[in-house]
Amino acid sequence: MIDPLFPAGNYQMALKLLDAAALRQEAIAANIANADTPGYRRLDIAPDFAEQLKARVTSGELSRTADSLQPRLTEDVHARTVRPDGNTVEIEHELLVMNRNAVEYQYLTELVSRNIKQLKLAISGRNL
Repeated sequence: MIDPLFPAGNYQMALKLLDAAALRQEAIAANIANADTPGYRRLDIAPDFAEQLKARVTSGELSRTADSLQPRLTEDVHARTVRPDGNTVEIEHELLVMNRNAVEYQYLTELVSRNIKQLKLAISGRNL
């Protein structure tokens, strides 16, 4: 609803990264829940999402094409099988990724909130 008021690349990029962080949290939860499932393959955000986001930010097209860029989950091809049952989930790694993702999410929500507070200040003329 307020997206047209914030066409700036940083705001749009933060929104896309928030979408990715939320989806990554779902993947982490699924990975941890399936840590003992034989043959389960670790999930993560598709690596091409970061490449596409970077390309659109660099070219200045993110504001116009932000809706078409969505993160998606795929099997992590870099995860290695460390167990004989073929499962690629390492709990320690998932916990580290979960903590890093939480910090990134917190930072991004602060960035988006700051933009909304600036809009509120511009509308009301006073700091709330």
